[in-house]
Amino acid sequence: MEQKEFPVAHLNEHQLQTLQQIEDSLRAETGEEIVLIAYEHKDN
Repeated sequence: MEQKEFPVAHLNEHQLQTLQQIEDSLRAETGEEIVLIAYEHKDN
């Protein structure tokens, strides 16, 4: 069976700010405490 890894993605400052803006937008729309997590997809 093929192993897949999902290490945490390394985001630059601009990418991190974009992710945080999406979180803020989803929180405003849903009223829920939304947290997004970025992972990289790597096949072994």
